[in-house]
Amino acid sequence: MSKKVGYVWNTLYSWVDTGTGGLLSANLSARIQPSYQHLAHPDTKRRFNELVHTSGQIDHLTPVQAKAATDEDILRVHTAEMLAQVKHLSGLPTGGLAGDGVTNIGNGGIEIAYLSAGGAIELTKKVVTGELSTGYALINPPGHHATRNETMGFCYFNNTSVAAAYAKDVLGVKRVAIVDWDVHHGNGTQDIWYADASVLTISIHQDRCFPPNSGFIDERGESAGFGYNLNIPLPPGSGNAAYQYAFETVVIPALKQYQPELIIIGSGFDANILDPLARTMVTAKGFKALAQLVLDCADEVCDGKIVFVQEGGYSPHYVPFCGLAVIQTLTGVETVADAFEDIVGAMGGDKLLDHEKQIIDQVTPLIQDIL
Repeated sequence: MSKKVGYVWNTLYSWVDTGTGGLLSANLSARIQPSYQHLAHPDTKRRFNELVHTSGQIDHLTPVQAKAATDEDILRVHTAEMLAQVKHLSGLPTGGLAGDGVTNIGNGGIEIAYLSAGGAIELTKKVVTGELSTGYALINPPGHHATRNETMGFCYFNNTSVAAAYAKDVLGVKRVAIVDWDVHHGNGTQDIWYADASVLTISIHQDRCFPPNSGFIDERGESAGFGYNLNIPLPPGSGNAAYQYAFETVVIPALKQYQPELIIIGSGFDANILDPLARTMVTAKGFKALAQLVLDCADEVCDGKIVFVQEGGYSPHYVPFCGLAVIQTLTGVETVADAFEDIVGAMGGDKLLDHEKQIIDQVTPLIQDIL
């Protein structure tokens, strides 16, 4: 049987209003000038989608139409108060800032947020029911910083968690694993499932990058969820070798120990070597290797049921090639090579350094607490 790989994109994902500052909002008294290329501007993901098309990769994908998530879908993982705040800000004539002071919710932004979470749901539904083998949801805004009760870090709703909750409550999936390789800690995902053993959460990220006060090894879950949250905080400068070692010694063994029925990948590309919001050194080749590792693991533990959901990534130049590398791994068809490989491949990161290995090795024994 031929492999059917789903692909989610909607033009409104490129209409997310992230504000007029480079990172903070424009502020005359603080002398922050307006900037029409916010670091989290959606153009990066639009360029990713356009490379999928212009490379010819789209011919090997099955389009999946996103449908708006409902309030019921959102309220499985978020509080009514948080949902009300997003609705309020979204209803203002020019939107407004969420509580973290960084996340701008533009006018009508909730419509796109529903569509983003709904895209993750729709792809998950089609993979779980067997209509698709696997798939990539190139959605926006991202989600993994959104906690149960707070919108933050450019994230409105926690898309991977919304999809996981839908899989559990509607599709009858008993055990879900969320693996987050975005360079920033998946604090929101951790918060939502911290006391719940039915969802294994694994975050590999740059240590103390964002949020600076979370993502440590000793954050392991609580109550019934103790042992079902794993953090791998890598030092700045970690590259392909460190990420691959972490997956081979922690992530893949943890998945095999847990035996999920569904794996959801929080696929951020801000660990890339050219990203402005982090200091790690992963290349498209590295992301391709990680994708192959989790695909092979999914084939072994959950009949290949794995979905990839877009998170962050802020280099408009390199994110498209990192994303395409992952999608080409899903389809098994390479249409375009990494145009930056000759440059970034010579910058280091392909050797596992002792201090990187020491951090990862601290996490490995914690797998034994997964039952």
